[in-house]
Amino acid sequence: MGTQRPRIKFCGMTRKEDVHAAVALGVDAIGIIFYPQSPRAVTLEQARILTANLPPFIAVVAVLVNPDSDQVKELLQQLPIDLLQFHGQESPDFCRQFHHPYVKAIAATSTEAIQSNCLEYGDAKALLLDTPSTQYGGTGTVFDWDIIPEQAHLPLILAGGLNENNIASALRKNIYAFDLCSGLESAPGIKDYQKMYRLMQSINTNAQVNQRFDKRGGYE
Repeated sequence: MGTQRPRIKFCGMTRKEDVHAAVALGVDAIGIIFYPQSPRAVTLEQARILTANLPPFIAVVAVLVNPDSDQVKELLQQLPIDLLQFHGQESPDFCRQFHHPYVKAIAATSTEAIQSNCLEYGDAKALLLDTPSTQYGGTGTVFDWDIIPEQAHLPLILAGGLNENNIASALRKNIYAFDLCSGLESAPGIKDYQKMYRLMQSINTNAQVNQRFDKRGGYE
C-alpha cells in the first residue's frame, strides 16, 4: 500500500456514545446500517440522533442492501449522507441513478472478479471487498487476502473479520481504507471502547512503520 495511513470507517453504529468515541479516536467515517435484517440496523429517527452535531470532516456512510429507490431518496433528503454504500446485488445503473457518491461492496472471490467489478462499477468512489457469505457484512471472518490486486482501477476498501490481531498484515496490502465492524464489538451493534482504541493504536503504529520501510526492504 502507499505511504499514507489508510482511511478508517467504523460501521454498524447504533449508539451515540460509540459515535463520540469513534470520533475522538480519529476515524474518518461512521457507517449506519439501514438493512432491517441486520442486528445493527437503525431507524431514520435513530440515525438522526447518531448524525447530529458531528464535527467537520467525519463522513456519514449509509449502508444499504438491495433497497428500493424511494428509500435511498428519503435517506438523502432527511440525513447528512456523504456516501452511499450498496451491499447487495445492486446494478451499476441503480447505484448511479441518485447522482450521489457511492461505494459498491462485493464478495471477494478472485483477483479477476475484483478487477472486473472495478470496471463494471467504474464511477464508484471505491470498491469494498468483503468475505463471501450468505449474509451481508458483519460476518467476523476474513477471505484470502492474497487475491487483492496490487493495482486496481478503483480504490479498494477491505472489510471482513478485521481486528487487532490481523490489522498489521492487512496494512501490507493495496488498501485505501478499512471498514471495521464486528472486530470492534462486545455484541452486535455494541462497540467496545477498548477494542476500538487498541485497533486504532495498531493501525497508527503499523502504518508509521510501513512509511519508514521502503520498497527495497530497508528503512528510509
